[in-house]
Amino acid sequence: MHCTLKTLAVALVAGTFAIGAVAQDKAPKKAAAGKIVVNGVTIPQSRLDMMNKELSASGQPDTAERQKAVREELINREVLVQAAQKRGLDKSSEVAAQIEMARQAVLVRALFESEVKANPITDLDLQKQYEDFKKSMGENEYKIRHILVDKEDDAKAIIAELGKGGDFAKIAKDKSKDPGSKDNGGDLDWGPSARYVKPFADAVTSMKKGALTTAPVKTDFGYHVIRLDDVRPLKVPGFDELKEQFRQRAQQQQIQKLVMDLRGKAKVEER
Repeated sequence: MHCTLKTLAVALVAGTFAIGAVAQDKAPKKAAAGKIVVNGVTIPQSRLDMMNKELSASGQPDTAERQKAVREELINREVLVQAAQKRGLDKSSEVAAQIEMARQAVLVRALFESEVKANPITDLDLQKQYEDFKKSMGENEYKIRHILVDKEDDAKAIIAELGKGGDFAKIAKDKSKDPGSKDNGGDLDWGPSARYVKPFADAVTSMKKGALTTAPVKTDFGYHVIRLDDVRPLKVPGFDELKEQFRQRAQQQQIQKLVMDLRGKAKVEER
């Protein structure tokens, strides 16, 4: 089994948590001390608090065993860090760059969390987004097949062939350039018109069940020959089911706006 040094280091650090817990279990049972000092270096309480906070956030129950394991983990880390420093690894330019990148990542995450906290997204905001989304989806969904080609004349020839009784699925497999549907006879399955680019969606919503486009439909992808196999009312999931997805999207948009605003104000030079 091959393993890079970086992977091994990550595995070791991750593994110390479990190792520490086992080692502690074998040690005599003692009450947890208030201060941990490793070779004269005190591990701050804030570090224990942070690790416990992260574990609680991940769903791990706060037990006496977990508290012991956290202490063992932080002792192991401090021992390893001190060993790395004795070897002068903290003076390495590569290591220093990695530490700086990690510091930046923590600060960026803190900034994003601060921005979201300072500008909370209300359920009323999410409800409005949901209603707009629901409206944009339309009332129906459609079961469609299509054949996509590069040239309009080729699409016209396919329409003529289908008009003479040609097999849509066979022609799609032989001639369509859409890799996602050609092997399924051009089948795009069920979906709302909002799934498609506007010229395609406009053609679909104007067709009747069982109809075939009488002229090629041009989009940025090429020329489409479309057949509408079926239509049914669209059932959009309820607000409560989608609310957290809308919240995540709104927060992403919020962060993107922050980044763009800050970048727009920044003075960037290349020297």
